[in-house]
Amino acid sequence: MDVARTERLIAVIARMLEGCRTVAVGNSSPIPGAAALLARAKSGGAPRVLMLGSLRHNAFTDGGRELFDCAAQGRIDAFFLGGGQIDGAANLNLVGVGEPPRWQQRFPGSFGSAYLYFLVPRVILFREEHSKRVLVPKVDFVSAPGTSAPGVYRSGGPHALVTGSCVFAFDRARQRFRLESVHPGETIDSIRATTGFDFDASAQVPETPGPSAADRELLRGRVADEIAETYPRFAAALFGRRAA
Repeated sequence: MDVARTERLIAVIARMLEGCRTVAVGNSSPIPGAAALLARAKSGGAPRVLMLGSLRHNAFTDGGRELFDCAAQGRIDAFFLGGGQIDGAANLNLVGVGEPPRWQQRFPGSFGSAYLYFLVPRVILFREEHSKRVLVPKVDFVSAPGTSAPGVYRSGGPHALVTGSCVFAFDRARQRFRLESVHPGETIDSIRATTGFDFDASAQVPETPGPSAADRELLRGRVADEIAETYPRFAAALFGRRAA
């Protein structure tokens, strides 16, 4: 595991959570989970972190159903989604590649992605792989739409897309991504070469900032101890921590 790269991803996502009251994290999400815990550690208590699969960082007793109820009540400020495919309009495909019913490849399934995408104000898309295989011109199947037609009530939607190569912000008015920063070793040209959809970008795009010294201390101390409870292999590989 590339420790510096992973810590950079955690730090940039944590910054996106500033100002949130409650952040929910789904299953199999160690990097977003660590980012939520870092955001809480930095602020001294907020946001509240609800992490599915955790016993220590989860107030839910009925799993996903309570998460859906909280989202419908406007009590979830941020959530994370990914996809086997993501296109330039922030549409997600979690079902499969090809034409149904003879899929060329199947993905895990949509679950509650479309529901939460409509309700949670700050949905951060996260996918470490940055390739034209994942970031496509148009998804083969829309599991969760990034935008809606005029007149459709929608309080939630995409806020940003974080990959292993860069950070995109999503412009809901223009229904397009804008390149916000590139990770070390990347350029605007390298991002265009590995991205299947078109996006906006300034003439010069800054490098994605890494964690501060204070962030790094929190990550390797308190956050490492906390994330190990839910993701012991991740914590061991990244921080050398074992669950207590």
